[in-house]
Parts: sequence; structure tokens; C-alpha cells
Amino acid sequence: MPAFSVLEYKSLPHGEGLGCIPAHLASRLVAVAQKSTFAGRGENGVLEDQRHALRARGVVGVISAEDCSLEILPKIDVDAAKGSAEERGEIRKRLVHMLAIALDLKIETGRLTELAWQQETLLEILIRIFCEKLTEAVRRGMPRRYLAQDDDLRALRGTLDLPRQFTRHVANPSRLACRFDELSEDIALNQIMKATVTHLSRMARSAANLQRLRELAFVYVDVSAVSVSALAWSEVVIDRTNRAWQDLFGMAQLFLRNRYQTTSTGPGQGTALLFEMNTLFEEYVGRQVKRAVAGTGLDVRLQGGRLYCLTAQEDGRGVFQTKPDILIFRGPDVVHVIDTKWKRISARIDDRKQGVSQSDVYQMMAYAHLYKAPRLTLLYPHHGGLGNKEGVQARFRITDQSTVLETASVDVAEGGQVTQRLKEKILCLSEEACRALS
Repeated sequence: MPAFSVLEYKSLPHGEGLGCIPAHLASRLVAVAQKSTFAGRGENGVLEDQRHALRARGVVGVISAEDCSLEILPKIDVDAAKGSAEERGEIRKRLVHMLAIALDLKIETGRLTELAWQQETLLEILIRIFCEKLTEAVRRGMPRRYLAQDDDLRALRGTLDLPRQFTRHVANPSRLACRFDELSEDIALNQIMKATVTHLSRMARSAANLQRLRELAFVYVDVSAVSVSALAWSEVVIDRTNRAWQDLFGMAQLFLRNRYQTTSTGPGQGTALLFEMNTLFEEYVGRQVKRAVAGTGLDVRLQGGRLYCLTAQEDGRGVFQTKPDILIFRGPDVVHVIDTKWKRISARIDDRKQGVSQSDVYQMMAYAHLYKAPRLTLLYPHHGGLGNKEGVQARFRITDQSTVLETASVDVAEGGQVTQRLKEKILCLSEEACRALS
């Protein structure tokens, strides 16, 4: 089955040669993408079926249709030759790392060889990680729980259900209506794992992954098959008895529920595992900022605030609610507002405005008025065009105010010490950083 790969906002021309996609396969992929909840959102759509090419938009992931698949990767500058297998492998590593941070999962990738990162798609890599974690977990023992049971037995077990005994077995005292608790593996958590294995068996294309999934399906043969829509997610409680299953439960939500992604299926239509980069980048940075301010006396709230821009005169109700991506508090006061943007800004030498959207600036000025924060930051992903220096790229003062608005960048391609780099270069939580910005 042909597999194609493209970077977000790049195109695959129609054709039969290397780096091209046949028009009839492009149409199949577009049909699957149109069933996604991300479809039809302008710049945030999934695929654009142009006359001579297939263009990716601001969503990444994998789309599988009949006889073909398409992997869409984010534009992350990595230290590898452009367009090479090594570059795509490094991008997959960074994307999996971002997913792990955003979803608060411990995803061990050390067992994956460089060859696996370069040759397997993002979907196959995630499936492989899930299968390996689940295999290790079931070897240690599947979680079980006591469930209430009702059964008619020849010998008393548990307690006698008197109403049922005297209505159903009044003429047959050899049968006893028993009510008892039985330790069972047929619980909500195992039903979710079985549903995930079944679901991934329809999505996987790698022979090795399909073999792993078949082996896991055999392990869950005695667990009830429950449809995804009927799974009892709320019944799952992660505590000290099943703490080892927390990451697997999170990955099951990644595959089965609409959290940062969507999956769509249908007979002959295909499947999709997609992530909106704006949302993923926002959550990734937000969690890293929380780590960075730990122990500093500051408090971080994500998507908080919720103050209104306007108040209706007739009834006093608020209109146009604001939700800044990241609010940093010192006590009751907001001291820093950060809004993340998965866009590329230009160097100041190229454009004094750095390509920053005017609407984004207006948005930050509204935050300055409502939250009274002395410092505002528009935070973008770093790229080679900005040079080697990540962190604050430019500082402005809002006219007739002391409030400072900054543009800044964080290098998501540099995985190590992101928390520390945010702390020093963007949050200004060290004396050296404060002096550099003063």
C-alpha cells in the first residue's frame, strides 16, 4: 500500500513520480479528511484538494484510505537534511515528545531505533509504543475488581436472595438464589483496553504491529466487547492499585476519544488520527510553564481568566469572553499573560512587525486592559530564520502605558531542558535573564 508524507502547509503534486500522489488516491484521502471535525475551518482545515496538487493545512497526523495513507508532519526545524528520512524521523520524535507532555503521559521511546523513527509513520510508532506498554502491563497481571453477581446454584454462595428464592424456586428448593461478589477481569478498564486493541487493529498497516495486536486480542478474549460509544470511561478510577495503567488509559483516550485529535471510520472510507497543532502547542507550552514556575511562589492557570470585553447595557451580562492561553499570578495579581501561536514570525531585520498579525496585537491589548498585567508575551515556535537565539525576539511598550508586549520563540526541536530554557529566556525567573531584559 503506497504511503505518502508531507509537511503542514506543503503540497504533493498530482502524478506518478517520486514526491507525487496519483489524483484518484488524493481524492480518497480528501474524502476521509472531510469527515474529521477539523475539516472546513479555513486555515485550520485538514487537506485542500487543489487542481494539480494536494495541500496540507494546519493539522498533523495520519490519514488512511483505501489502498493508501498520508502522513502530515509539523514544520519543525531539526538538524538534518531537508526532505530526508532522517529529518522526518527527528520531526516524529519531537511530535511524540510534545504529545507526551501535552497529555501528561510517560512515553518511553528509547527502544525505538533510528531506523524505526525514519521508516515508520507517526501512527505506527504510537501503536507500537502502546502495544509494548500494554504487553508489559498484562504480563504483570490484568487489573481485577469484585463485581456483584446473581446466580442460581445448588450450594449456597454468599447470601441468599430471599425474594427471588421464594418467587422463582419455591417449588424447587434444590436451587438457591445466591448473591455474591466475584473477582473479575471484565471491568471498565479492561473493556477500554480491548476496544483500543480492536480499534488499532483496523488502523495498523505494519505487519509487526498487526502481530502484536493479534497477540493482545487473544489476552482479552474473555473480556466483554463494548462499542466505543458505550465504554464506561467514568467508572475507571486510577489509584495506587492500578497506577501502572495510568499511561495506558491516557493513550486509550488518545486513540478513542476526541482529545486534541479525532478518529473517523466507515466501511471502505478509512481512518484518521489527527492533531491540531495550535491546540497541541498551547497545551505543550502551558504544561512546561507550569513546571518552570514550580517552587517560585507563582501560580499558572491555563485557559483561565474568563473576563468579558463588553457588558450589555440592558441587563449587565458579559459579552465576548476572553480565555488567555496562560496566566501567571503572584498572589491575586496577574503578572504575565502568554498567548501561544503556532505560526512562523520573521526576524526584525526582515520586518519590524515580524509578520505578527494585527488581530493578535489587538487581542493582547484587550488582555492588558482586562487583566492589568505588566507583561504580555506572544510566543511562537522558533525556526532557523530567527537565528540561533530563542527567547524574547522583540519588546514593545503599549502606547501611553508601562505595559510591555513581547514577541518570543521557543525551540521545540531542542527537546532537552525546555522547562529550564522557558524559565530563563522567556519567563525571566533568573537574575541573569532579568538583567538581559532590563
